[in-house]
Amino acid sequence: TTFVLLGHWFEIRARGGANEAIRTLLELAPPMAVVVRDGEPVEVPTAEVVVGDLLLIRPGAKIPVDGSVEEGASEVDESMVTGESLPVSKAQGDSVIGASINTTGTLRVRATKVGSDTALAQIVAMVQQAQNSKAPGQRLADRAAFWLVLVALIGGTVTFLVWWAVGAGVQAALLFAITVVVITCPDALGLATPTAIMVGTGLGAQRGVLFKNATALETSARIDTVVMDKTGTLTKGEPEVTDFVAEGIGEQELLALVAAVEKESEHPLAAAIVRFATEKGAAAASLTDFRNVPGHGATATVAGRRVAVGNRKLMVEEAVDFPTALMSRRDELAASGRTAVLISVDGRGVGVVALADAARETSADAVRELHDLGVTVVMLSGDNQATATRIADQLGIDTVIAEVLPGDKAAKIADLQNQGRKAAMVGDGVNDAPALAQADLGVAIGAGTDVAIETADLVLMRSDPLDVPIALRIGRGTLRKMRQNLWWAVGYNVIALPIAAGVLKPVFGFVLRPEIAAMSMSGSSLIVAVNALMLKRLKLPAPPAPSASSAQQPAATAV
Repeated sequence: TTFVLLGHWFEIRARGGANEAIRTLLELAPPMAVVVRDGEPVEVPTAEVVVGDLLLIRPGAKIPVDGSVEEGASEVDESMVTGESLPVSKAQGDSVIGASINTTGTLRVRATKVGSDTALAQIVAMVQQAQNSKAPGQRLADRAAFWLVLVALIGGTVTFLVWWAVGAGVQAALLFAITVVVITCPDALGLATPTAIMVGTGLGAQRGVLFKNATALETSARIDTVVMDKTGTLTKGEPEVTDFVAEGIGEQELLALVAAVEKESEHPLAAAIVRFATEKGAAAASLTDFRNVPGHGATATVAGRRVAVGNRKLMVEEAVDFPTALMSRRDELAASGRTAVLISVDGRGVGVVALADAARETSADAVRELHDLGVTVVMLSGDNQATATRIADQLGIDTVIAEVLPGDKAAKIADLQNQGRKAAMVGDGVNDAPALAQADLGVAIGAGTDVAIETADLVLMRSDPLDVPIALRIGRGTLRKMRQNLWWAVGYNVIALPIAAGVLKPVFGFVLRPEIAAMSMSGSSLIVAVNALMLKRLKLPAPPAPSASSAQQPAATAV
């Protein structure tokens, strides 16, 4: 009895380690909150905060509940909740997540979600739901454990009868029978999969990767094709300058002239050009006579010079003559999927600026990690073929499916499944809902505080495509541990039962004592639990370094 209890104590300790992720999440929420009442800050338990309360968040303090910033600006560390490695700037009107840390400025936050409605509470609930759910393999193991109990009882009875029949005596026969019953370990079969699932889901939660159930965890291990939506998943969904060509004028001088014009424009491309000029250190000059030409561009007089920035129609209207070489360069850029904008100064064509949707800093790393896993990467895009191909070539994507309407994405997933592929669809969880539901594994990326996305099997808190291969690695690692545990549990019982029944006694004279059998049984369960905990040592891609954003700089050339 002592050996059995000691073994179970070690087993409980090991299983407790699998719940470390949930305990860590629960400890994130601060026990007290500072609420502003009648203009005075009052400290109250977080559990007493209600929707609509105004909270005072000082530098270094944890934000107690989800809310919206009403006053102040600061940097907020959300890494403990979302896995986002860098602090996020927050100002008036921005949402904040409970349990994140306010680092620099003082904020006044209006509570919008409290109690079980907060993002942290939903994360904990989702992890607990996943850990309590059963994978398909676990159901088989549970049935096997049930039958193993019957095998132990029947085997013990048969062992007693056989030894008694051959004249071993009642005491010896009973000893063998007891040893058979004691050494049988249905616990190892019962623990084989749930312990691995607990560790796998907890490991995912620490990286902002939330599996909704054990089936999703097991399915992720079998994915061989990952389909990603281009805009907002692989790209930032905002333009950036990729090329700046200047002819017959200095690059910095031309940038200053263009920035002056675009600074007055409200076009989305204008903001990208101004941002590029600022990064290059080109100060915008003063201007007069600014004129916005809807659908074509803008003109202005900058430092006494007539500047026009826009498309061909604007240049025709301005009677601008462009050199053949410059127009050829413009056509090359347009053919490669970029938006090419023409620039003229004093009626003479002097430059081209090309813009395109910017790829996320980690997209190329994500594709490379998926390739290392042997996974085919497919990109879906509503853009034309040239634009989609440019991004695909930049990131090393295997297959491009361009000019796809939102309603047709699910059909494209079905086509891949009809080819025998196990497909995962990665999208934003809203526009891609039909495709997420159609896929073998629906992955909602960039969920932020909206962790309860109905159509997704797997929720990624961050807008980081690198979390996709992380999820697949966790799934494969978990399935590998489940299989190892099942093989161990089955192998142990197959070998241990005959030995306990005394098959070695006639040949070698070896008899297994019941106390040793008890130790073996407890040790078997302990090995299964510890092996599952080894999943915590799984090697995962490191979070992006702070300098990653500067890894890809737009090209600027002077002709």
